[in-house]
Parts: sequence; structure tokens; C-alpha cells
Amino acid sequence: MKASIVLSALTAFTLKASADCFSTRLGYPCCSGNDVVYTDNDGKWGVENGNWCGIADTPSSAACWSLSQGYPCCSSSNAEVWYTDASGKWGVENGDWCGIPTGSGSTGGNNDDIDVTPGEQFTHNGNPFANKEFYINPYYVKEVEGAIAQMSDSSLIAKAEKMKTFSNAIWLDSIKNMQSWLESNLKGALAQQNASGKDVLTVFVVYDLPGRDCHALASNGELLANDGDFTRYKSEYIDVIEGHLKTYKSQPVVLIVEPDSLANMVTNLDSTPACRDSEKYYMDGHAYLIKKFGVLPHVAMYLDIGHAFWLGWDDNREKAGKVYAKVISSGAPGKVRGFTDNVANYTPWEDPTLSRGPETEWNPCPDEKRYLQAIQKDFKSAGIQSVYFVCDTSRNGKKVDRKHPGEWCNQTGVGIGARPQASPVSGMEYLDAFYWIKPLGESDGTSDESAARFDGYCGHETAMKPAPEAGQWFQKHFEQGIKNANPPL
Repeated sequence: MKASIVLSALTAFTLKASADCFSTRLGYPCCSGNDVVYTDNDGKWGVENGNWCGIADTPSSAACWSLSQGYPCCSSSNAEVWYTDASGKWGVENGDWCGIPTGSGSTGGNNDDIDVTPGEQFTHNGNPFANKEFYINPYYVKEVEGAIAQMSDSSLIAKAEKMKTFSNAIWLDSIKNMQSWLESNLKGALAQQNASGKDVLTVFVVYDLPGRDCHALASNGELLANDGDFTRYKSEYIDVIEGHLKTYKSQPVVLIVEPDSLANMVTNLDSTPACRDSEKYYMDGHAYLIKKFGVLPHVAMYLDIGHAFWLGWDDNREKAGKVYAKVISSGAPGKVRGFTDNVANYTPWEDPTLSRGPETEWNPCPDEKRYLQAIQKDFKSAGIQSVYFVCDTSRNGKKVDRKHPGEWCNQTGVGIGARPQASPVSGMEYLDAFYWIKPLGESDGTSDESAARFDGYCGHETAMKPAPEAGQWFQKHFEQGIKNANPPL
């Protein structure tokens, strides 16, 4: 073991109170593997994704019935029970379903003996968010519980507890994460739906195009812009998603499709070689997935359109209309419900302090409301038939500290925005919902300049530091976001 790791371990563990070996009680996740790096009185510890994690004693294979179904065992027979089916009792650890070993268990988020058998075909009719119960992401609940364990301020804890009651999107940002999180959460939402008798909507983000995020570094994906990886994207990612969606046909699903990709095709083809290299795969990838998902009556799709300070200018919106119209027609007979804006961004819904002028680089759409009002007309003029929107309000409740509206990484001054709700604005019948697409507390990118995925924007003055890798938990950013919530939590 390297001396630096030992010293880091000793420093970290001197701050922990003695407890039993299950590391979540100490604010650390469970390991997915069994490689022991350090052992103390609490138990065995490993390191995954740069973070310490606890290694639980493995139950006997006889008691661990879920292995035969492709799911791990829960670390304890006393794990929280989320639902029960004919196989046994299921829990959630590390964002994945796990089988609770035979023995007593505590009743958790769902009641025992809930039916998870898909029923008759569900068909969206109108606004996919209207008259739905929103699914609560169990992985995010666990993240927030881990954040609460690090807090001492009672008022802040109370705000964080409320965050566990709101829905947000589940990101399928790699083949592995899709395999872990898609079916398990479809199954969980179905259990919730069958128990409540109400339609339960689950929102997923499809996010693994070859050459992903071609104009940035912090969120580059696993697949490269080449024919081999495009084949993997289709066969190992899109086709697998399609199969699960066809199985779970009796529940409503919304897909947020490939954030940033098509907006890059509008503005960055000429300036960024990586975007030129990705163009074929972005365009063909969208055509492929629209043909697959767009014919499923219980699935509604929204293509990403960046945000007000990306495509808000007149020429960008006009060009966008042509690009998006072409993409949608290439996916026929598949249908697209509409578009999503401000994903993982900070632009306020309304900002009356800004207007078209030097401060906004003469952008006529300096907030998301004005952006959607303008682009709705442009897209209709471009011949797009279904033009509805979902605005990401997860981090735009307060005007952040950024000095330029193009700043996007871990901005200071962040505040959670409007709560997820259908048809939130009177007079904007084309606005389907405000929804939390980017989970508050998950980092935009690392501030470590030596990291392979370091992006310069994450080192700018108004980017909060030190910041972990994209997608990893960022406690300080989460705490600021709930403090600055607007409306208040």
C-alpha cells in the first residue's frame, strides 16, 4: 500500500466516530467490489472513484437469492425493504437494487407484497407530466442522506430532508449505469404505481453518444466518435433501453435526450474539430433512437436545446430550427414530444434586470422564459409539429455569481429553483413542466487542473472549488443550493 494512501486513511478515519461496519452510517458509500485497502475497528475499507467505501461481509450464496437474477446481495439482512415480489425482498444500495438475504428486514419506502407485474399498455395523451405522481429516485435519496450525515445545522438539515421528497431525473450516462439503473427504477416505479393506483412517471436522461460533449472536457463519455463505438451505442445501449421500455409498457416514461449534443451541431461545428468528428454519430444516433423510442406510446421524448445564452440569438435560433427539423424527420415514424432547456445550467427563468444590449452581447433572450417564447415560434416556422418544453429548474432559483452567462461549471451563488410541476406558467400552454433534470449536489466537473477531464471553465473565478469529478457528490455546492432555494425550502 502506498504511504500516501495510508496517511490519507489515517487522517480520514481519525475524524470518524466508532460505529458498526456498514459505512453508510458513517457517511461513506458501500463498495461494489471486495478489494480491501484498509481495516480499522469499523470494518474493511476500499477506494472507488477516489472515495473511501465500506466493504460489507458477503452473505452466504444460499441466502443471497438475487445473484441468480443478476443483482447483488444487500449488505445486511436488516436492510431497508423497498418492495417485495415473488423472488424475495428488495433493497437499494449504491443506486442499485439488491436482494435482502433471508432473515428479518425493516420495512422501508414501500410496503411488502407489492405487485411488479406490468399491466396493459399505457399511452400518453397530452402533457406527459400532467396528472402524474412523480417517481422518487432512491439513489438521490441516499445521496442526500449521506449529505445530511455531514451536517450539524438543524435548519439546514430540515431543508435537506425536504429535498428527499422531490423527484429528479435518473441519468443513464454509461452502459454500466444504464444496466444498473434503468430496469431497477422502472421496476421501482411500477411497484409504486401498482401500490398507489396512480400513474407514476419516471424521467431518464439518455446520455452516452459517441464523442459526447464534444465542446467540453468535464463530461466526455466512454464512447469515442468512431464506427465501432457507434455500433456499441446502438446494440449495447439504445437497443437494451428499448427492450426494457417495451417490457415496462404500463407506466409513463419521459426521456431527456442527449444534453448539449444537437446544440453543439448548431454552433460549434466550424470552431471545434471534435464536434466535426462527432457530427455523423450525433445525427445518426438521434435518428436511430427516435425510430426506436418514438413509436412507444408510453414514452415521451424531449431533445435538448441548450439554454438562452447558447442558442438565444436570432441567427442561432433560425439555424437551430433547421437542424432540429432535419433530425426529427430523420427519425420517422418515431415522434418527439418536444424539447428541454437549461439542463445542468443556471440561467434564471426570468431576469428582468437584463435586456438586449452590451451586457448580454445583444441577446434578445436573456432568460429562459424569453428564450422559450422565441424559439417556440421559430420551431413552428421551421415546420416542427410538436413543440413543447421542459425547463430544468434544479439550479436556477437564484442568479449566480458568474461574470459571463456562458459560465456553466459549479457556479457559486447557486440556488434550487421552482419545484417539479406540470403546466407551471399560465398562458404558456406549450410549457409542459418545470423539472429537476440535473440533481443538485452532483458536480459539473473537477477543479483539479492535473485531472484528465479538467475543463478550464471549472477553474474560473466563479466556479466553486475544490470540486470533484463530474457526477460525484459536491457537498458544499449542495448546501449552498438549498440555502439559496427560491422559493425557499
